[in-house]
Amino acid sequence: MARTPMVWNAPNVVTLARFALVPLVIVALVLGEQAVGWRWAAAGMFAFAAATDKVDGWLARRSGQVTDWGKLVDPIADKALVGTALVVLSILGDLPWWVTVLILVRELGITVMRFRLLRYVVIPASPGGKAKTVLQTIGITLFLMPLGTLPEALTVVAWVVMVAAVLLTVITGLDYVRRGLAVRSAAHT
Repeated sequence: MARTPMVWNAPNVVTLARFALVPLVIVALVLGEQAVGWRWAAAGMFAFAAATDKVDGWLARRSGQVTDWGKLVDPIADKALVGTALVVLSILGDLPWWVTVLILVRELGITVMRFRLLRYVVIPASPGGKAKTVLQTIGITLFLMPLGTLPEALTVVAWVVMVAAVLLTVITGLDYVRRGLAVRSAAHT
């Protein structure tokens, strides 16, 4: 009989650590309004937390500790990290609200759709969806940096990456909707 992995294992602890970093990123970002060093801290913590997403998945697969809890909570931790950073950047006026709203609507909408379709099939992340995540992470990390104190070229790079992330976010969102409609249609025939 196959042994079920324990919920409290190393990969799930890494996921919880990502959750724990979310409020720390917020505090550093808000304090960054008074001291540039805090903006660097926010960017560093965000990049580190985003990198743990790969670590927990790798650990879970390598050690045979993939759990249903981890499959459920891991994407929630990712959305909490990205969503919180986007909202705070918009509140501070560093990122326009249209960027935050587009990304959040897509992320929440596709997450809800994927949960609703679970009774039929698991829709895995597409290569475009994975590229979208990488671009969002790089773009957010760049915007978390104290761009006003850095060469203007870095601000241009940050905007190019963020616009590419938004475009890929919309394109992959539409692709997920197309795939979801196909799954639903096939299930009802």
